[in-house]
Amino acid sequence: MATTATTSRTMLSQDDPFRQDVRLVGLISDLAMILEACATATDMGFVAVARVTEDRWITCAALDRVSFGLRPGDELDVDSTICREVRACGSMIAIPDVDASTVWSDHHTPRQYGFKSYISVPVVLGDGSIWGTLCALDPAPHDITTQAKDLFALFARLIAREIDRQEELDNGRARLQTERDTARLREEFIAIVGHDLRNPIAAVTSGLRMIAERDLSPEHTARLIPEMQRALTRASQIITNLMDFARGRLGAGIEMHAPAPVDLAPVFRDVVGEIMQVAPQAVDCRIELPRPLVADPQRLGQLLSNLLGNAVTHGDPAHPIEVDIAERDGELHVGVTNQGEPIPDHVRASLFQPFSRQEGQSSLQGLGLGLYIASEIARAHGGRIDVDSTPSSGTTFLMRVPARPE
Repeated sequence: MATTATTSRTMLSQDDPFRQDVRLVGLISDLAMILEACATATDMGFVAVARVTEDRWITCAALDRVSFGLRPGDELDVDSTICREVRACGSMIAIPDVDASTVWSDHHTPRQYGFKSYISVPVVLGDGSIWGTLCALDPAPHDITTQAKDLFALFARLIAREIDRQEELDNGRARLQTERDTARLREEFIAIVGHDLRNPIAAVTSGLRMIAERDLSPEHTARLIPEMQRALTRASQIITNLMDFARGRLGAGIEMHAPAPVDLAPVFRDVVGEIMQVAPQAVDCRIELPRPLVADPQRLGQLLSNLLGNAVTHGDPAHPIEVDIAERDGELHVGVTNQGEPIPDHVRASLFQPFSRQEGQSSLQGLGLGLYIASEIARAHGGRIDVDSTPSSGTTFLMRVPARPE
């Protein structure tokens, strides 16, 4: 006689967090031997380790000789199980013969799943919490000896210890990886900051020295000043992004100041004008903002400056950068397009992460904070930045945030 759980069985989705519990149980050494010993001690055909919470029951491991139909990752409605009662009372429940039991003969679970004998023991972790159960059932009645009960209790404790150990190992590995990443990031951070700030400071210092010590022609001075302006703009962007990054890491997030509607067009024009003075590319700008909007003008100016700085760095100097800013379909759109090599798919996934740099950049070419800060500003305004990059149309970063007139 076979019993089945297929009528109420579901499978965990790929992103379900309880898949981690299934994985942990699968790492327990000699687990197959434990299940086999439980089946032998009780003569029951189905033995399982289940993750049991107040509202979920999930198979983590199973030995199935009666076609009960559950595999690791399969889930039952917890209200349809007796493990719910085991979790509630925190102690073993053993039923040698359902029909002979005054307590369980009319219970809905044996009727639903067609079993006559059953045993379940709570798996209690080191912190005292009930993680789940070690359980067994069979479509026929079976005596459950004291030795069998003791064996189940022993194996439940062993399983709990192994789960604790695996979680400690996972946490230790995660902490070690975090420490390694932090150490690497610290070294890289110091190197990049030192390089990126030293270069513009050196450029300005050199320019000032040349102006002070030499009798430069007006033409030479006119060529020198834009170079110094470009260096100061770069240094200013680095410092601003560093301050915002540090503030975010300290939990403050991006500070916003948007008390009333503001005309953003002059803000954006000023930013474009500043970049045009130092960019080797031409910048074609189109701004269509018919009304004031509630937003932080300083932050949106910073966002556009970061997007333009990225376009200047990675765009083809022979082709102009295109800036398209408009209110469309209830949203403020800020788009920046440059021509050049498209961004590979594997690079796009981390573009908006701090210290991410595009392909081809050495470790000392840019902090990789500009796009991250820009994305945080867009998020603080209730929107986001998307990127589209193809050989034919170039690379476009498009910010879209709700356009709020009041």
